Amino acid sequence: MLKNILRIVIALIFIASGFVKAVDAVGFSFKLEEYFSPSVFNIPFLEKQALVLAVIVVAFELIFGFLLLIKSKLKFTLSMLIALCVFFAFLTFYSAYFNVVTDCGCFGDAMKMEPWQSFWKDVVLLVGLIIVYFLYRHNFNDVEEKSNFKKYLSAFAFMTMVFVINWGITHEPVIDFRDYKIGTDLNIEKEKIAKDPSEFKTYYSLKNEKTGEVLEVNQDDYVNDKKYWEEGSPWIIEEGKTTSKLVKQGYDSEIAKFKPETPDGVDLTDEILKAPKAILIFSYDPKKVNINILEQAEAKLSQQKDALVLGISTNPNTFKTINNAMMDGTAIKTIARSNPFVLTLEKGKIVDKRSAKDYIKQKK
Repeated sequence: MLKNILRIVIALIFIASGFVKAVDAVGFSFKLEEYFSPSVFNIPFLEKQALVLAVIVVAFELIFGFLLLIKSKLKFTLSMLIALCVFFAFLTFYSAYFNVVTDCGCFGDAMKMEPWQSFWKDVVLLVGLIIVYFLYRHNFNDVEEKSNFKKYLSAFAFMTMVFVINWGITHEPVIDFRDYKIGTDLNIEKEKIAKDPSEFKTYYSLKNEKTGEVLEVNQDDYVNDKKYWEEGSPWIIEEGKTTSKLVKQGYDSEIAKFKPETPDGVDLTDEILKAPKAILIFSYDPKKVNINILEQAEAKLSQQKDALVLGISTNPNTFKTINNAMMDGTAIKTIARSNPFVLTLEKGKIVDKRSAKDYIKQKK
């Protein structure tokens, strides 16, 4: 009884984890790009295959989580899940210890976890899997019961997985766990952020030139203790090692990063959020954008006479027939999963969002 409960709980965790990533496989691929980037593992050829790898990992989690749930091919299934858990534990430990990826993306945007939380979650899962392996070791050679129910359930689960992943890649996630979901009022979100801001402190790495001792001191302690900065002090600030650390978590929302600007640096946020209707087309990577789709989308947007129309990207010359605005590429990726992508606001409230390809097909 106990081993069945443990097996089912672990299986459901893998299925849940796989499902939220399957819903938004593109978003998960962005997270893998972070791991493969020069600042982390520096594996550029894998960075280019991030979406393919994201789909493989998601399918791996869902398929083997499902097999564990229905108690099929137990030895092989448990071995694969243990290997996956070891892999994830390595990634989360690396990102936590070196503080390089602040959110592993284990549960997508549905549940944000800090690196150490993710690591210990993987450790607990790994221990649980090893216990299940030990408890079921005498059942590995049992003849599996074959039934039409299992067959049809497996087929349904597989088709659902394919549909959810494909829809999220070619259109938008079936379920939107992001801060920019339809119905979100950016004005209200901005107010919440302003009322409860996060607080950061600057930390200096100080080295004593006489003793070689190194200390990390926050900005307040540095200012309040003159021994660190008075004339003749042996303490010097080490170049390139000053950091900013979160000391109080305020209202957490990706919408804090929504700040489109003109190519000259003029903030357009208020104008966009106050407009009766604003239609924004985004491109997080102008070099890889489909030019044909971009031109068709621009042509359709140019006909919008009752709306504020802007093209927002990381390049001031991306859009040829509408006004250009600029925003950080990572911030754009939190909004847009397609490249290009169209977002429609009414007085700051999100009323529609879709890939530019789907926007072109839209009859309205």
